[in-house]
Amino acid sequence: MDRSEQIFAAVDIGTTKVIAIAGKRNDEGKIEIIGFGHSKSQGVKRGIVFNIDETHAAIEEAVKKAEESFGGIIDEVYVNIAGQHLKTLTARGQKYIGRDNEFTEEHVAELEGQARQIPLDPEMSIYHVNPQMFIIDNESGIQNPVGTAGEKLEAVYKVHVAPDLYQRNIQKSLDKAGIKMQRAVLDPIASSEVVLTEDEKEAGVVLIDIGGGTTKMSIFRDGVLCYTAVIPFGGNVITHDIKEGCSILLRQAESLKVQFGQAMGDFAPAEKVVTIPGLSGWEPKEISFKNLAFVIQARMDEIIEAWYFHLEKSGYLDKVGAGIVLTGGTALLPNLRQLIKYRTGLDVRHGKPIMHFFKAWKELEDPRFSTALGLLLIAANDADEEIKSKLANRRNRGKKPKNSQPGFFSSIKNQVAKQVTLFFEEDQDTEMS
Repeated sequence: MDRSEQIFAAVDIGTTKVIAIAGKRNDEGKIEIIGFGHSKSQGVKRGIVFNIDETHAAIEEAVKKAEESFGGIIDEVYVNIAGQHLKTLTARGQKYIGRDNEFTEEHVAELEGQARQIPLDPEMSIYHVNPQMFIIDNESGIQNPVGTAGEKLEAVYKVHVAPDLYQRNIQKSLDKAGIKMQRAVLDPIASSEVVLTEDEKEAGVVLIDIGGGTTKMSIFRDGVLCYTAVIPFGGNVITHDIKEGCSILLRQAESLKVQFGQAMGDFAPAEKVVTIPGLSGWEPKEISFKNLAFVIQARMDEIIEAWYFHLEKSGYLDKVGAGIVLTGGTALLPNLRQLIKYRTGLDVRHGKPIMHFFKAWKELEDPRFSTALGLLLIAANDADEEIKSKLANRRNRGKKPKNSQPGFFSSIKNQVAKQVTLFFEEDQDTEMS
């Protein structure tokens, strides 16, 4: 199949919405989005699938709309994983190969393979393993050790784990819709692909994704996701605060937040008011912009305090030179950037999807679509790598590979005690009660 004909798809399962998106590579190498659909999320609480039937119905509706966009079928998707109980572990390892030798891909794969054997609680699963640092003969800062001469290779990996339940429930929901899950990707890794620059990830950056049900904080440093935390409230709680504070209906509160809300009360005009129609003969209500803003600010201050606590706890507060990047639907609140800068003292910018990977689609240049676009980009890159791998295997068919080691992987268990030493430690606890 020609690369331009290969279709890949992603589904972003959030607390308030489900987004399905499909694309393919065009002749220019960009991702052309050919299908898009969304639906109101059901059966999802704080980013976690609880009701399989309701979530299945929401996924099916969004996927059907995306399929109708291009007249095709979506049968395999990339999906996001979110939830309160994400953890980041650190695995440190070392391997000796003796003098006058070069480190190979097999040596690096061996260390990563051992990192994946980290002991976990029975209910937890590994979702990502990212190399943070390589050290050769005490020389640090090695980005790629393959082909480098040395005696000892040391590696530090960040291992991201979460309850297996998260993935199982998503899989069940997709199965009911007849869709295969190709890969599950942690939410912050997906959104970072299209929101953050490589320079920001290297210098150190905090990605704050304020969604409907949760606020996700992720710290990147030296190009690697180093720490994650999930705050169990987001835009929906602000809507409920407006509902209670103004004694109005929930749908009216949401409209007020979206149309007239802002994050700092002092900046809101005191003379402006919005009139809410009365119900069943009751008099209309007048709500001032300033009072509305102070209700929003009170909750936003609480959200900022919660994730900033984790930022201090992580040990990376003085290592985020690029500052803070905001994404997610609630990040669109006017003056939120100023409020966060005032509360934290860090530089802040809004993170809209970086669209140079894609053929222009103006409507998707919105923080609310960051995760879906990131998933689609990962899917496209994985598809490219698969094609490259197949071509390489075809060219090498029948050739004896250099430095081949018959039975290499089967012999690891017998040799690991002598050749590989790994130490595992858990980073600062990222769970919240």
